[in-house]
Amino acid sequence: MGFLDTLKAKLAPAKDKVTDLAQQHEGRIEKGLDRAAKTVDDKTKGKYSSKIETGTGKAKEALGRIAHRDEKGPGTTPPAA
Repeated sequence: MGFLDTLKAKLAPAKDKVTDLAQQHEGRIEKGLDRAAKTVDDKTKGKYSSKIETGTGKAKEALGRIAHRDEKGPGTTPPAA
């Protein structure tokens, strides 16, 4: 067994735990992302609004992929590892 295989085997329980937590608290995490984005946008006086919005959107997409990992419907591809 190679190093990466060993690492994957050891991280599998953590990955499952993260998926469970993301499923349980998806709404709260999204609210937290929105609050953090608003705070940063306020502190930078709107100078980086578009970049903050883009980053927040990507973070929410990633959260959705993690939270709905087990809900693979027809025509969906599994998330990249």
